[in-house]
Amino acid sequence: MNPATPDPAVLDALRQIQHTQTQLLTAVESLTERVGAEESDPDGSSHTKIRSEVRGGGESTVPNAAASALPISSPRSPFTSRIILTGGSYSIYYALAVASKELDRDHRPDFTNTEPATRIGPFPQWGDPRKIVAMDPWGHLTPWTFKNIMEEEHVDLRPTIAITKAHMKLPELEESVKAGRLVPDGKVCLNKLGELAVTKFAVEPVWYLPGVAERFGIDEATLRRSLFEHTGGSYPELITRGDIKVFLPPIGGLTVYCFGDPEKMSDQNVRLSLRIHDECNGSDVFGSDICTCRPYLIFGIEEAVKEAQNGGSGVVIYFRKEGRALGEVTKSHQYLVYNARKRGEDRASDYFMRTENIAGVKDMRFQALMPDILHWLGIQKIDRMLSMSNMKHDAIVSQGIPILERVELPEELIPADSRVEIDAKITAGYFTAGKRLTAEELQSVQGRMWEDIDH
Repeated sequence: MNPATPDPAVLDALRQIQHTQTQLLTAVESLTERVGAEESDPDGSSHTKIRSEVRGGGESTVPNAAASALPISSPRSPFTSRIILTGGSYSIYYALAVASKELDRDHRPDFTNTEPATRIGPFPQWGDPRKIVAMDPWGHLTPWTFKNIMEEEHVDLRPTIAITKAHMKLPELEESVKAGRLVPDGKVCLNKLGELAVTKFAVEPVWYLPGVAERFGIDEATLRRSLFEHTGGSYPELITRGDIKVFLPPIGGLTVYCFGDPEKMSDQNVRLSLRIHDECNGSDVFGSDICTCRPYLIFGIEEAVKEAQNGGSGVVIYFRKEGRALGEVTKSHQYLVYNARKRGEDRASDYFMRTENIAGVKDMRFQALMPDILHWLGIQKIDRMLSMSNMKHDAIVSQGIPILERVELPEELIPADSRVEIDAKITAGYFTAGKRLTAEELQSVQGRMWEDIDH
């Protein structure tokens, strides 16, 4: 009796598994040569020991973040210039789509008619290795700049920046029109509903590792080792490929909202009003009143629109750094922090202590990389900074961009339950033209308790 004919699909699956196993074995062997066994420091803490000799540890021939404009590796191309994830912070979903066969792993995007909706740059800052280290300044043009390479070498190259035009509609802006704070002009504020015309720039992070390390005052080896260890060893090339200087981290990016003519952002002869805003889903989207995030965001948008209507430039930049970059569970550590606050006395004097007790740190937004987007936009001075944050102010000024005026959130826009947050931040160094509370006065600032409202 003749044996049954093997199922081609099964054979193909076995071949794929064998190929994957071979790749894993190669990676393990490579890492074994460079990663020592876990050792204990004199203080008793353990860590993964990584030897300093890594393959290809010489200097990169590409001097700055523009290195990421070079082609990435593909299954059919041996050329590799950066450590990548497909989809950035959504890379796991990409992997699931491929694994479940919802997405063909060899799919190549069709970029027809996807060119940027407006021109930006180039500016001298794009070529300065100390000014832009956390994004690819040419990331909006790469599919067209490297079209021949993509076609001839079958390289999968995708943009890390996209530019479009849109309308924005928020309920508070309709109220602003009714109150007379915003006046429809048919150009920026389009109608009595407060609908706005806006140019949007979406940016995914692209890190030039030597520059990022320098920005934080650490050596590149320390940065690489920490990234490797605290991502579960997911990116062995951080250790094994010292010649690869560019890393696309699996973190959220940012979106620029420009009101008025985008070319005016870089024009030093016109006024610029700017709001740098870090994501707060609970307030920004769902209106939680335990913080000032949405009120400040709406205020920033309104002031940016007014500046554009007056002939200047208005810009709001929205960073995906949920819960001070601690995340929503750690914001849920913030939620955990919120729980701890509401089950305690929720006093302003304990605001940062609550976060540190749970997260181990007050804030992980690390604003040192934030000014890169300002350099990319060609911004050389800020007339009105719509932020009270001392960390954002100091990061921008340290990059050589002067701030002429700092604008705090008007008192009438501060929700009652967010006094704990804002007074604690002012005491810790946030800008205010008003009074700073003493430590004793801070003790008396108390938020609403759960028992004060019905559930």
